[in-house]
Amino acid sequence: MTPFTKKVYDVVRSIPKGQVMTYQEVATKAGSPRAFRAVGTILSKNRNPAVPCHRVIRSDGTLGGYNRGRDRKAAILKQEGFLK
Repeated sequence: MTPFTKKVYDVVRSIPKGQVMTYQEVATKAGSPRAFRAVGTILSKNRNPAVPCHRVIRSDGTLGGYNRGRDRKAAILKQEGFLK
């Protein structure tokens, strides 16, 4: 795991249930504000349930991708109270 990947996972782990961050916000908090696409790539490979990558969305407010499917991402965010 690269140091940037570790930082991304640490940032995403800190997102509270029912809240989200954008890929750009995660990249900024991880120390590389312009690396938002890299954040998406990193999270697309995540299989660790302790890293709630479903809580990361696009800057335009749309859900973006999820390695378990967008419908699953929407269902989890709805269950957590972010989506109605």
